Amino acid sequence: MAAERTSGKSGRDLAPIMLALISGANKQGLHFSPDEVSLILEILKDGKSKEEQEQIDRTMRMASSMLHKRS
Repeated sequence: MAAERTSGKSGRDLAPIMLALISGANKQGLHFSPDEVSLILEILKDGKSKEEQEQIDRTMRMASSMLHKRS
């Protein structure tokens, strides 16, 4: 399922999908450590242009701050 949702996506489109997948996993009782999330992001950024890598970073920072505000 995750592979289908991320296949062929660019950096701009990948970050929100990955955030949704991670959130969904959390709801099912699967939790990722900060190191695991960082590793996932590094894998996502591998082979992407500098612009796409920066977009992934911006999207994840924005999403992270939104999630922290909810807590």
